[in-house]
Amino acid sequence: MRILFIGDIIGRPGRDVVSNELPGLRRALAIDFVIGNGENAAGGFGLTRKVANELFATGVDVLTTGNHWADQKEILSFIDDEDRILRPLNYPAGTPGKGTGLFDTREGRRILVVNVMGRAFMDPLDDPFAAVEKELGACPLGEGCDATVIDIHAEATSEKMAMGHFCDARVSLVVGTHSHVPTADAQILPGGTAYQTDAGGCCDYDSVIGMEKFEPLQRFTRKISSARYTPATGPATLCAVFVETNAKGLATRVEPVRTGGRLMAHVPSR
Repeated sequence: MRILFIGDIIGRPGRDVVSNELPGLRRALAIDFVIGNGENAAGGFGLTRKVANELFATGVDVLTTGNHWADQKEILSFIDDEDRILRPLNYPAGTPGKGTGLFDTREGRRILVVNVMGRAFMDPLDDPFAAVEKELGACPLGEGCDATVIDIHAEATSEKMAMGHFCDARVSLVVGTHSHVPTADAQILPGGTAYQTDAGGCCDYDSVIGMEKFEPLQRFTRKISSARYTPATGPATLCAVFVETNAKGLATRVEPVRTGGRLMAHVPSR
């Protein structure tokens, strides 16, 4: 199976670069399934139904989220009815939405997608490792599904790497989100799980993590908060991770994807 995981999609520039680049990537790489992190897709904070439908129309199959998933309160009215949108699994019981889903590809194979949030320097949610363990036990790779992808939305690189090793040999891909900066550590772990600490953001990189520079600089240099962060509006780069799996659902290939905007392009060969 060929899977593309798209990092945090930030505002209109992020949505535009996904719309412009994803159809060609799907064709060129013969992608079977696309996952994108959409927690910053609506104005840089949260996700609305309109924005979600726009991303689905571009070819994204499932949207994961993170700590900003409920910033647009509209999502609370529809997330229970939209299986293609996940919020972190380790929120307390009773929180609207779900953190995992089992999806069918166009070719009839099944992919389990799990979205969890880290706890280091983040909100003190339930244990993400215990939450993942429960899901992997309920739907083992090669038995309940043909591929499994874990999106760990976390601040600490150590926590993301620990999740990778925790899941090694049991899932197809563990990928981090949240930092909006692509890391250079795409690899296949010893047990056959693909891993990258952060997929990066789909945003204008003449920015501070996808946001217009003035306000973050004000806060860092003068300790003054004068306005809300807003997405930088220049040409965006699509950042993603491409994974190919074998019949057992383990990775045989993993490569970063960067296309459009300011960052050096890298698109895997077919």
